[in-house]
Amino acid sequence: MPNFTLDDVRERTYKARDAWWTVLLVDPLAARLVRFTANRTGITPNQLTVGSLFLGLGAAVAFAAASWQFLLLGALLYHLSFTLDCMDGKIARLKGTGSIFGAWLDYIFDRVRVLACAIALMGGQYAATGNVAYIWAAVGVVFLDMLRYMDALEIYKVRTQMRGKLRGLQEETQRLERARRRADGADAGLADPIDRLLGPDPEADMEDQVVGDRQATSMLLQQGFHQRFPWYARVRLMLTRGRVRAHLISGIEFQMGVFIVAPLAAAAVPGAIIPVAAVTGAGMLAFELFIIYKFWLSSRDYGRTLATLEGKVDDLRAGIARQRQELSPADST
Repeated sequence: MPNFTLDDVRERTYKARDAWWTVLLVDPLAARLVRFTANRTGITPNQLTVGSLFLGLGAAVAFAAASWQFLLLGALLYHLSFTLDCMDGKIARLKGTGSIFGAWLDYIFDRVRVLACAIALMGGQYAATGNVAYIWAAVGVVFLDMLRYMDALEIYKVRTQMRGKLRGLQEETQRLERARRRADGADAGLADPIDRLLGPDPEADMEDQVVGDRQATSMLLQQGFHQRFPWYARVRLMLTRGRVRAHLISGIEFQMGVFIVAPLAAAAVPGAIIPVAAVTGAGMLAFELFIIYKFWLSSRDYGRTLATLEGKVDDLRAGIARQRQELSPADST
């Protein structure tokens, strides 16, 4: 049997940055459950994903009952469902058993859980009160969840394409620079000046990397953003020391606000679900708009960086062509 320690779980499965809800309210429990599950059972990540879905559907059934007791039960079941949802990825990283199908299953089941719980929570309140605002609230919750995750996937895809394009141009620049230096009789192994343009890691996320208390060199793609918001790097660094990402109200906090905080509030104060969901949704939307604005600035920096690299490649190719022309008469003699 494996003998993973709690430190193993933390070192191998914790993300460098995560949602504050996960860091503060889920990971302390999930890490201990992961250690027990990995050491004492043969439960797979996909089985945990399925278990998370069933707990989420159980929360939906409780929400549909609408009474304060069932609202409390639904909030508890949703929190446990999310805890299992975090455990599946941790088990996969700890044991190296992750799969593409598992990642797809996790994403689809997350969306099913949100859809079921939104309909059940708001539908139950509508059945109990007759207030049509709960129907519109259900539509709003599903729409915002869809918007958040569609936007995140699309931005991730475009960022990957941008980095891939710049990395390809950087590699071509380095290859041409080495060829030019060899033709000049210089040391072809010297670092290419273009490295200073993109930073040491062309694979880095558009968020600056942070390792411990040291902030890695920024990619030029973030220059425009950091010029406008010089304080942001300091705030993010402070949060990252506690593994908390700067996107303080993300899809996770939105879900927890709607399906945990709002039912708990409504159990004490009837009618609190819509106000709590509205405030949480507004907060997430504000952060999403900030991310989109940041991405827009990055796209402008990308255009300038791309033009610089393409110009560098064209200059190097032209220089190599001239060198070959100059050497050709000497070779013919």
